[in-house]
Amino acid sequence: MTSVSGSVTVGIDIGTTSTKAVAVDAEGTVLARSRVGHRVITPAPDLLEHDAGRAWRKGPLRALAEVSTTIGSSEIAGVCVAGMVPSLAAVTRRGFPCSPGLLYGDLRGRDSGDAAGAEAVGDAPVATARDASAAEPIVASDSHMPDAEGFVRWAVRECPGAHGYWPAQAVANYALGRVPAVDSAVSMSLGALMSGGTWDSAVLESIGVSEKQMPVLVLMGEAAGTVTGTNAVLAGGTVDALCDQIVSGAEEPGDVLVICGATLVVWAVVTDWIESPGLWTVPHTTAGRVLVGGPSNAGAFFVDWARALLDRTALRQNAARAKGARGAQGAGGEQRTGDPWRVPVWTPYLRGERAPFHDPLLRSGLHGLDVTHDAASLERAAHEASGFVVRQMLDRAGISAKRIVASGGGTRSRPWMQAMADATGLPVDVVAVHEGAALGAAYMARMAAGIADGLEGASRWARVGERIEPDRRWQEAAAERYRRFRSLGPET
Repeated sequence: MTSVSGSVTVGIDIGTTSTKAVAVDAEGTVLARSRVGHRVITPAPDLLEHDAGRAWRKGPLRALAEVSTTIGSSEIAGVCVAGMVPSLAAVTRRGFPCSPGLLYGDLRGRDSGDAAGAEAVGDAPVATARDASAAEPIVASDSHMPDAEGFVRWAVRECPGAHGYWPAQAVANYALGRVPAVDSAVSMSLGALMSGGTWDSAVLESIGVSEKQMPVLVLMGEAAGTVTGTNAVLAGGTVDALCDQIVSGAEEPGDVLVICGATLVVWAVVTDWIESPGLWTVPHTTAGRVLVGGPSNAGAFFVDWARALLDRTALRQNAARAKGARGAQGAGGEQRTGDPWRVPVWTPYLRGERAPFHDPLLRSGLHGLDVTHDAASLERAAHEASGFVVRQMLDRAGISAKRIVASGGGTRSRPWMQAMADATGLPVDVVAVHEGAALGAAYMARMAAGIADGLEGASRWARVGERIEPDRRWQEAAAERYRRFRSLGPET
């Protein structure tokens, strides 16, 4: 059994392609970790779902069991589950999902109950939640696409009379502690379903559900119950991106947090309230700071899909050549091969785009491809596309950035992070703990267990694992491709 000092908490992150868990001590040191994979199901380009029983119930149970085996369950003071928003599944009386688990951006979330609403697309308004003095951080959502309400309407039609209609965090918490609790950060993403911090009974009634069928609401960082069979406090389920943010260290003006998960989430830190069409503006959890940006579909969902299309043998051969090459020396001692100018431009809109265009009908394109391009150049194009999206958001808002703080599972790919640096012209500080959302959730568990006061101490857990500088030759070539990327976008 691992020797631990002080109280240990566990953060669990239900991601798009896996559930991660980390057990963390009081200093933010990871003592044990687990990763449980699950499938993301795409029956059609505009549909995105999970097998909710596997991903939202079995995955968190297994992940907690695996870290508990290493640490010892008696050492765990608290557990917190984080997940993407919005999501929803209908559940039985025993808390087992009886419908697919719908995920953010699914077409079924745009079901407003009438034909006109189901087809509503158009320009996204800027987030207007501006109360910087609020005790709770404000979580923005695609307000022109009422995902949460639409999800409930769909689930009620598919599974009328279900015991409950719960997001992923509530399903997991019921499996762990028999309480389908979500916190106020999740509730802020639920749009018209909420009013004044509680369920809007009139809206629920219009949909055909009651408050008893919805999750239990608790304040962020407060206890919702205990993990079954233990004394560990169970926090209300919370938002993954918020958890990533509080332990990232991206707090100073000019910092840009880029969460490289299945969704790419970009948050630029500024001091003034900036409103830019298509982007979200929300208060930072640090006083006197504001976040500008939003989620994009140019994350690992796109990058992994692109890489899966490429010849794996060719990619391995290229990596082997790079080890022994005498080509240009890249940042961090990495050998760079290939011609920086011989890379096509890939627009990453496989499933439409969220911020800044908010158009589910956009589609991907590969531009400038010719017979001389190989698998490595196409992989590079996919990686650069993520960087171009980050740069586009910064340019759109007129933000002068100083560095990128990169978090999430995608940070394990050094070629992706190098392309991010080259495409933006910014140094990339990769966090030391790739499971940022799970790490932040572990801190939330400390709050719920009463061994941490507020979010202020979370920044002590922020650590940089590696800094990746832009490669000047590749940066110059990428800047030219970025201009073409912008010319190919829907804004032109």
